[in-house]
Amino acid sequence: MKISQNKVATLTYTLKNDDGEIIDQADENAPFQYMHGSGGIIKGLEKALEEKQAGDDFHVVIPPEDAYGVRDEKLTEAVPRSMFEGISDENLVAGAQFHASTAHGTQIITIASVEGDTVNIDANHPLAGETLHFDVAVKDVRDASEEEIAHGHPHASGGCGSHGGQEENTDGCCGGNCGG
Repeated sequence: MKISQNKVATLTYTLKNDDGEIIDQADENAPFQYMHGSGGIIKGLEKALEEKQAGDDFHVVIPPEDAYGVRDEKLTEAVPRSMFEGISDENLVAGAQFHASTAHGTQIITIASVEGDTVNIDANHPLAGETLHFDVAVKDVRDASEEEIAHGHPHASGGCGSHGGQEENTDGCCGGNCGG
């Protein structure tokens, strides 16, 4: 069976940056599952997976435009330290992340630096501007169930293995992550 709209694919992969550093991995013990066409993965990888089938192994290089986008300096800002009232100095450090409600919904914001009473924040995705190098192995491809299609994501083996091992809640979804 080939990967196409509403097929659930199980993959293993290694993701590296241009310097060859491993950014992420999904191995045989914790494979990655997604439903093709649901927007659950970056568009460059989804395009590369189109028409692949179980047993296919390949390498793909994905430019920022087809991954997490190019860096946008308009998404960086210097804000007063007072906005982080109640957060200790040891937790207010470069690289720390927090969730913020914005006009575009909830976003992950990264602290770029702390300079005295000024905190420089960055709303770019941490991988924005990065060219991504994937080594992928397609392990399985199956039809998505009607419930998975309605929810917009796979339910691994009828459960929630594709959501980091979360327990299934009463509506058959994982930890309240279903949109359907």
